[in-house]
Amino acid sequence: MFVKSTMIPKNRTVHAEAGDSLKTVLEKLEHHKIDGVPVLKGAAYIGIVTRFHLYEEFFQSELKKEAFLSEKKAEDIAVHTDVYLEGEEIFENTLLQLKDYPLIAVVGVEKEFLGIVTRYDVLEQFQSAFGMNKKGVRIAFTSVETEGRIARLTELAKQFHEDIISLVTFDETESMVRRIVMKIEKKDNINRFIERIEKSGFRILDIHEDE
Repeated sequence: MFVKSTMIPKNRTVHAEAGDSLKTVLEKLEHHKIDGVPVLKGAAYIGIVTRFHLYEEFFQSELKKEAFLSEKKAEDIAVHTDVYLEGEEIFENTLLQLKDYPLIAVVGVEKEFLGIVTRYDVLEQFQSAFGMNKKGVRIAFTSVETEGRIARLTELAKQFHEDIISLVTFDETESMVRRIVMKIEKKDNINRFIERIEKSGFRILDIHEDE
């Protein structure tokens, strides 16, 4: 999955113009209950203003609150001008970048603003990947890293008519071992399915049923 397929497009974003007063920016943040907005100069992206950075700038200034909010413009305090995505990045990689920012802008070849990816949306996508939005039974197990092991697992699920909600694999610290987390819908034959998994060489680590 690529960033461009999950970003919020420009026409659906809340953004500030370079010449907007910080009072206007703060009103947007408060009204929409968000932590930051991209700042545009015409069609070009020039940075973001976050709630935290706005407060920080105020406390470091020598201006009174009303003067600061009315005299300072969004472009005066916009930060992270060089932090942006171009849409072709792998979606999963954005999580590491978003640990430091509430949002990251997506821009085109001329740095024109195309949209944003937010920390909230990235976390929602990961929740979906792990099947956290659906009830079921979560089975964690390990398997020796050999060709066809995932295919074998899905084949077993098909034989037992199990509906897979999510299937995620992780590299294990031990060489040639992979950790796998599968979430399936709860059915009466789940014990037989788990027994068959173990007989096929998968080692069960944990079984958890959503309440």
